[in-house]
Amino acid sequence: MPNRKNSFSSWRRRLAQRAVHAGWAWARRAGSVTAERPGRLRFGALGTGTRLAFPLGTVFGEPWIRIGAHCIIGEQVTLTAGLMPDLDLGPEPILRLGDGVVLGRGSHVIADTTVTIGSDCYFGPYVYVTSTNHSYDDPHQPIGKQWPRMEPVEIGPGCWIGTGAVILPGARIGRNVVVAAGAVVRGTVPDHAVVAGAPARVVRSWTPDEGWQPPLRTPAPVPIPDGVTPGQLRALSALDEAAVAGLARLDAES
Repeated sequence: MPNRKNSFSSWRRRLAQRAVHAGWAWARRAGSVTAERPGRLRFGALGTGTRLAFPLGTVFGEPWIRIGAHCIIGEQVTLTAGLMPDLDLGPEPILRLGDGVVLGRGSHVIADTTVTIGSDCYFGPYVYVTSTNHSYDDPHQPIGKQWPRMEPVEIGPGCWIGTGAVILPGARIGRNVVVAAGAVVRGTVPDHAVVAGAPARVVRSWTPDEGWQPPLRTPAPVPIPDGVTPGQLRALSALDEAAVAGLARLDAES
């Protein structure tokens, strides 16, 4: 015979679990930050369609932070302008994010001096961008007590920054650059390059005359033809390997 007490306890646990999940989903929706619902935050600019997911990371110096339209800022993302809160940083913005930027969960963008992230940049989780580095000139003083060095950081539009990458002060990353996961970037990276390693180095690059060098090992994705509907794509996804092979034979014969 089933134990009634255990069954009732299990039912209560399931009900409590559902209530917790529903409450957390509500909190995430209610706690997210948008231009229409900024909460306590007063950014220098917050574009249409942009959302900062809840729970937020550390955010301060927001009057000197400008975020473009249709950006996605993941959970626990830190965005800071200045060394500490409540500083007057002057008339110009310190941290700029272009339109369509995606910052993955747990990423940090620390802008003690100017940091610019171009439009349509995509960051994986736990990326760290900083314009400040510790100095260790005085061997007799703790490093944490020595005045830091600051250099502007610029990330061009269309970049892909992999999980766990670190962008150091003074980095100048060009347009449509891939930064591999875990890379540590300093200095200048040219347009249309792939960099990897610590410190990061160029492992592949593209030019109009030579294309990608070294050549890509995988073929380029085939774009979806014009006129294909979502319903047709769903029907294709339901096909098994034999059906796909049969369609390929018919295509070759025709």
